[in-house]
Amino acid sequence: MVDNLATGRVANIADLLDDPGFAFVEHDVSNPIEVDGPVEAVLHFASLASPIDYLNRPIQTLKSGSLGTHNSLGLAVAKGARYLLASTSEVYGDPEVHPQPETYWGHVNPVGPRGVYDESKRFAESMATAYAQVHAVPVRIARIFNTYGPFMRPDDGRVVSNMLVQAISGIPLTIYGDGSQTRSFCFVTDLVAGLLALLDSDHEGPMNIGNPVEFTVAELATKVGEVLGTDVAVTHMDLPVDDPRQRRPDITLARTVLGWEPTVQLAEGLAITADYFRQRLADDR
Repeated sequence: MVDNLATGRVANIADLLDDPGFAFVEHDVSNPIEVDGPVEAVLHFASLASPIDYLNRPIQTLKSGSLGTHNSLGLAVAKGARYLLASTSEVYGDPEVHPQPETYWGHVNPVGPRGVYDESKRFAESMATAYAQVHAVPVRIARIFNTYGPFMRPDDGRVVSNMLVQAISGIPLTIYGDGSQTRSFCFVTDLVAGLLALLDSDHEGPMNIGNPVEFTVAELATKVGEVLGTDVAVTHMDLPVDDPRQRRPDITLARTVLGWEPTVQLAEGLAITADYFRQRLADDR
């Protein structure tokens, strides 16, 4: 595992550090990557994926999607390895097609504040596809939709972590805009199962990996209150620039090719994630 710890922490992998089959290297993939010995697969997840991070560090975000993709693909070529790119539903931008199939090209503002993340992933998809064509790298591209679960940062600015931490702390939940915008939330174990199935498949081209059940942000706030067994107050703030109005994956391709679909319901996943945040907040005091 290679990580520069820009948004991660070693504590998240503490239970793996003594495993002889695991190694951690602190390194920025925007710089060339060298690995001794054979490599079967390269999985490129490096990115500042949370809005609070990519808005604060736009150039780093662009570099991880461009230089990081170039360097990790170079490693795959050198080792004759299979390659998985963690792309994102953000390549669809504020979509004009709903739900979003892989054939939809997207509606992205390249010079808006979110463009640094959206375009870094769109560029990464183009580069990975070019390496597949020119160097015959077996490339798999996963377009990941909103994922949540244990080991998220309490302050990462994403809607699930925001609301759970606020509810646990007894403060009003923040809703941007009127809360009618929609998202589709995939629990992390479902995501991992989908990614591994895609990596092992022969599918070429992008594939949506996400939960097709759609909730408004206001409905999510209500669900958080129900899961925690508490009444929650909300406070409204202005909607961020270029914030997508709706987001739901068409996972027909994943169902057909991989036989995959999510199984963890939102209430179950929120309860597990809330337990993690309770312990994390207690440990951080």
